[in-house]
Amino acid sequence: MAEKKLPFSKEQLVQIIEQYPTPFHIYDEKAIRANARDLLKAFSWAPEFKEYFAVKATPNPHILKILHEEGFGADCSSLAELILAERTGIKGEEIMFTSNDTPAEDFKLARKLGAVINLDDISHIDYLERHAGLPEMLSFRYNPGPLRKGGNAIIGTPENAKYGLTRKQLLEALAIVREKGVKRFGLHTMIISNELDPEYFIETARMMFDLALEVYNTIGIRVELINLGGGIGIPYRPEEEAVDLAYLGRGIRRSYEEKIVAGGLHPVKLAMESGRMITGPYGYLVTTVLHRKETYKSYVGLDACMSDLMRPGMYGAYHHITVAGKEEWPHCCLYDVTGSLCENNDKFAIDRKLPEIHTGDILVIHDTGAHGHAMGFNYNGKLRPAELLLKPDGKIEMIRRAETIEDYFATLDFSKL
Repeated sequence: MAEKKLPFSKEQLVQIIEQYPTPFHIYDEKAIRANARDLLKAFSWAPEFKEYFAVKATPNPHILKILHEEGFGADCSSLAELILAERTGIKGEEIMFTSNDTPAEDFKLARKLGAVINLDDISHIDYLERHAGLPEMLSFRYNPGPLRKGGNAIIGTPENAKYGLTRKQLLEALAIVREKGVKRFGLHTMIISNELDPEYFIETARMMFDLALEVYNTIGIRVELINLGGGIGIPYRPEEEAVDLAYLGRGIRRSYEEKIVAGGLHPVKLAMESGRMITGPYGYLVTTVLHRKETYKSYVGLDACMSDLMRPGMYGAYHHITVAGKEEWPHCCLYDVTGSLCENNDKFAIDRKLPEIHTGDILVIHDTGAHGHAMGFNYNGKLRPAELLLKPDGKIEMIRRAETIEDYFATLDFSKL
């Protein structure tokens, strides 16, 4: 089971809040670094293994810098994410650029930075060539469709997902770019999100190794990089278990040896693009109770809302909630935990058993270190909160200030009214 413990006490939170008012997201640097090292250790056997951290999960340069120091690259999908990587000091083939419906300016910057460009469609070959030129190396995203079961509400089933090339298109695309002068080749897939069964990823690796062998045996192209994607889930619920990274690494190694080594393709560089499992469990949304409401149900109203954490309202996702200082209190009361948006799905929890809550209590919403602040928005004029970093020595660093009302109005020109 996943213990839902906090890396700080209520007393520490009160001191933090005196300087940085709620709501805010706070990340545990020590735990993020330890988790990053565990992933790299699990794949230390793989030739030149690279984890391209999914920037979209936590697009903050301070987080990217920490992960780069641990040996990670960056998985980017937009112009802004490429710029974030560059300004953090991540360049060249430490960046993998995987996008879809890509604008020309994004491809141009990816080419300028020397990123590994991972194309989402066969038609993008001509588009890339026309607007930015073809690089020496190209990768293609594979969508196995009904050949591979899986998917979920977040990413969709493979055959209904908008991403990637079919097997036939992939083989054709590789042959086309070889004729156009591309000399180095990669394969990529990403067909699941927030999955806790390690066997799923082992089978996906086997599928990709088989694909690499087919590419070699049918069109004579030897791929040098296989990116197995991300999608490793985290135990949002206390009763769930985290993916055993060591077990996962051993399982993929067996498949690598059975397929790639036995097939004469060794060495092939392996890569992943995990985001959620790297930072997700080590981020927390800290918020204060503003109101209690009793109608047909009992409501707890917070100073945070769905614009600070979209997942519960968007997916019905579970996020554990701790009432700071009441960790040992009995969970005797049933609440809907809500924000202030003019939307009825602005709820962090529905019918959740929690300790008795009073106005002024501090609530900590767990597992917001990925796809939390990153998915924020300004509906109803809500302002996105600060991001804080809990340093290994216990000090607090602000790594993004909270938005102000001036920020919200900055793109408007009232003088023209």
